[in-house]
Amino acid sequence: MAVAEMGKLNLVAMSYEKDKVLNALQRTGATEIKLHSQTEYASSRPLDCESLKEYLSGLEDALAKITESVEKYISQNKLKEDLPKGECEISYSEFIGAKDLKAEADKTVEEVNRLLDARKKTNAELTKVRRQLADAGIYAAVSQPLKVENTTHARYKIGTIPAASKDNFIQAMGEMPLAACSFIASGDDSELIMVAAHKSEVERCDALLQSFGFAKCPFDDGRTGEEIYGSLKKREEELELELKENSDLYSFKDSMRTLRIYCDYVAFELEKRELSEKLLETQTTFLLEAYVPVEAEESVKKVLTEVSPAIYFEFSKPSADEVPPTLLKNNKVVKNFEAVTNMYSAPNSRELDPNTVMAFFYSLFLGFIMADIGYGLMMILGGGFLWHKNSRRDNMMGRLGGVFAIGGIFTVIWGVLFNSFFGFSLLPFKVMPDLQGENMSWSLSGINVPALLIISMLIGVVQIFAGYICLAVQCWRRGKILDGIFDGIVWAVFSVGVGLAIAGFVQQFNVSVLATVGGIIAGASLLVAILTAGRHEKLLGKFTKGFGSAYGVINYASDILSYARLYGLMLAGAVIADIITSNSVSLISSGNVAFIILGVAIMVIGHVFNLAIGLLGAYIHDARLQYVEFYGRFYEGEGRLFTPLGSSHKHVYVSKN
Repeated sequence: MAVAEMGKLNLVAMSYEKDKVLNALQRTGATEIKLHSQTEYASSRPLDCESLKEYLSGLEDALAKITESVEKYISQNKLKEDLPKGECEISYSEFIGAKDLKAEADKTVEEVNRLLDARKKTNAELTKVRRQLADAGIYAAVSQPLKVENTTHARYKIGTIPAASKDNFIQAMGEMPLAACSFIASGDDSELIMVAAHKSEVERCDALLQSFGFAKCPFDDGRTGEEIYGSLKKREEELELELKENSDLYSFKDSMRTLRIYCDYVAFELEKRELSEKLLETQTTFLLEAYVPVEAEESVKKVLTEVSPAIYFEFSKPSADEVPPTLLKNNKVVKNFEAVTNMYSAPNSRELDPNTVMAFFYSLFLGFIMADIGYGLMMILGGGFLWHKNSRRDNMMGRLGGVFAIGGIFTVIWGVLFNSFFGFSLLPFKVMPDLQGENMSWSLSGINVPALLIISMLIGVVQIFAGYICLAVQCWRRGKILDGIFDGIVWAVFSVGVGLAIAGFVQQFNVSVLATVGGIIAGASLLVAILTAGRHEKLLGKFTKGFGSAYGVINYASDILSYARLYGLMLAGAVIADIITSNSVSLISSGNVAFIILGVAIMVIGHVFNLAIGLLGAYIHDARLQYVEFYGRFYEGEGRLFTPLGSSHKHVYVSKN
């Protein structure tokens, strides 16, 4: 439950050693280069990165094409082999030595692009041939040459007209005594005709043909229609075969690992080149500033000393006006919940890390909403699988899997307390009140209220209490002792009073004295809060601040009511689960084989659907309670996560050995 303390590295080295220095810093995984403050004798020298970006884009594009082709080939041929994974672990020396893979990678990319270009040209020609085939279809039945020579007095045309206008066309041609037409073949929607006209009627005949949508024969090389169609069909088959042979990039499967390693290496080289804007240089040296976790300073010192004894560097503390990046130091369990907080805002480097406390409450609420042993076991198995599958690479999916798996443990615990296993009651006891029925309500000052609604609000009071304790701790860490007491502890005591008062008003608890005790504690702490709220203000400000604290009780009550959503979500999921189970049991107990199968199917599909919908709602509303009701007490956020040099790899995992 801590944010790592950040130090600052200042370094000066010879320009010719810059690449070695950056490689060494990348190996530590503990250095984030920052923009160097300006000096009188040095300046930044930005480098052109566009050519390297374009080169990397070409590598990534070729890799994507190979991956797509290999996946398709494996799927179509139903091969039992797995696609080579890019997230393989490689050593640091193998990663840095990837510069020697350039020739092999370039050759692979060249061959892939050659095949892709050939495929593109073949596709273009195939499209053209198929278009010609469509035009030549109606001419296929013609066994005579399609090119007819004109005579001294007659002109000839071969082509097509729409089939729908055939009758009108015959009638129109009948009005031209010096012209005639012959219908050679019929297609689906056109008629193949040959028209002969005396040279004196050519213009009139052409106008008539144009008015009927006449399309002149596109083939005039002296071959018959049969020959032209057969030639095009043969060419289509040749192109299809050629396309099939050239479209398969499966042969490059063994090159995928090399390309993946080299792509990440080039990406690192690009990152180093882009750093030129953050570094300052003189004629012979370069200057570098970076953030380094204090605990990693010795390892950074060691690798820099190994590079060259001529490197000058020192470590210092960031100035008060600097905002260092945030590096969270949590165990494997809590680390999963950082994903929930980071979706809202990462903590800044100068505040308390809330993830440990939030992780407990988030899991507690998630378990309370789902509250079923069966659902909990499914969450543990499903979430655990996602977490394990993504454990090599720290990503959002893996962390969410961990969140659901841990929430599943709490779900099983709540399921035991509610005695629920997919809606069945298996245990001989039930600790918690019923969701429905006679024992579902408690009397709160004479008013019947759902018992679990009261429990939800009491849980909310506990989390709000924890929020004020976190505020107090954060103030004390910054040396603000009185702020921690009056803004944190006093309101935490007020929360205790509110919780005791609510418990005292519940008739079933039979401890009415708690209502009096809680009321006194809440009233006294509220009075202290009002009197001390304006301690930093002057004159009128003291009054307005005190009034604001009194008015804040309304917001406090509203925040407690927000926890009623826990009860609402649990009730919705439990009712659906009960409906699924009761109907399934009715079908299964009927004795009819078809009904038994249907009942089992309804139970499995129904509970899976209910779990999925329930988790979606629980995930969103649980997060909202953390962001608004809990973090609203003390959390500042607006942090920027620590991103070490060369740590963002897309395809491989680089070990530090």
